[in-house]
Amino acid sequence: LSQRAGALNSSYGQMWDAAQGALEDLLEDEYPTMQLHPQKDRLQVFQTLATFYLRYLKIFRALEEVYDQIVHPQKRRVVHQVLEGVMGRLVELKNEMVELEYSEFHYFDDILQDFKMTPEDLEVPIPRYFVREKMRALKEREKMLAHILAKGGRQDTKTVSGPVQSMSVERAVWLLQVSERARQGRLRAHFMKTIRQEEQRRLQGNSSMLDANQAATCIQKVWRGYRDRRRVNKECLEEMIFLGMIPAQQTTPSPAQLHAQQVESRRHCVQEEHEAEYERALVNIKESVRSVDGPDIKESLQEQIRQWFLECRDATGKFPDFPSPEDGGSASIFAQKTPEQVAAEFAAKEEEREKKKKSKGEKDKKGNDRKEKKKEKKGKMKGKKGKGDTEYLYLQN
Repeated sequence: LSQRAGALNSSYGQMWDAAQGALEDLLEDEYPTMQLHPQKDRLQVFQTLATFYLRYLKIFRALEEVYDQIVHPQKRRVVHQVLEGVMGRLVELKNEMVELEYSEFHYFDDILQDFKMTPEDLEVPIPRYFVREKMRALKEREKMLAHILAKGGRQDTKTVSGPVQSMSVERAVWLLQVSERARQGRLRAHFMKTIRQEEQRRLQGNSSMLDANQAATCIQKVWRGYRDRRRVNKECLEEMIFLGMIPAQQTTPSPAQLHAQQVESRRHCVQEEHEAEYERALVNIKESVRSVDGPDIKESLQEQIRQWFLECRDATGKFPDFPSPEDGGSASIFAQKTPEQVAAEFAAKEEEREKKKKSKGEKDKKGNDRKEKKKEKKGKMKGKKGKGDTEYLYLQN
């Protein structure tokens, strides 16, 4: 078993290597180093996009198979990132082809023939990890739903099992009589129908009797029609299956298929075990680093911060401001900045402060001028008003 598992791991590793090499070649073709002239022919542009689309689709199928069967947790994470990128690029290429042709249905006949692919290879399969990795959440959701439904069912039964109204004897007798009379009527109607059918059969038999040849011909006609109809239906079904219009009939899986399914399920179990072990190892390593190397790391970081402040003081003559949370906080101190860069940043900040002060002073000056103008206008209006009042008093006198 260990040898078989090692062989499977090596085979999936080779598949991953081949898919990664094909992806690198495709990226070189899609983004060449030399700048090419823009293509104006719509057909040529579509051929290029379709070629890239089919190549990405082949890589996607290979990576999806690798991700589904590989058991190494860290390798699975790397493959998952590449697989997500390939799926995103597939969607982008599909969108570009739709915008180019104004249609969601495209013809890849020539390109399929060049790549030796079948029409079935054009179907984009749904990645199996979409459902398998969310199976735990789905099961919990199903349990919750079943619990809610069961609780609701118990409530319904409680409401139904309340006090039932009693029925009187007269109404019960009347219901029994109605049902019994209806049953007798149905039996009488059925009996009369059989009598009429027998009478018609007797009359038809007396009018015309078939001989042996006519009876044989009638039987042969019915049998041949049934046989031909069954043959035509079978041929039609085979043709539809061959064309892929309907799925093939489900047959019992062969022993090889059963063995392959068992191997896949075992590898999925191994994946879950390795994933749990990997998560536990991450927690243990983090705790060990925090307990053993944490104090040393803390002292070294504090020493680096002190050294940075001292270098900035020696270069600029004063201690710098501690970086704000918007600028990154203490993490920005470890950006390997030289004292000259720090001095330039200080100079830029001083210039910004001076500009802000100047702009603020100009605004205050404009505001004072406006206030003085308003005061002058008010004084003039008061003077005019007083002059008018004196003239009015003089005329009255």
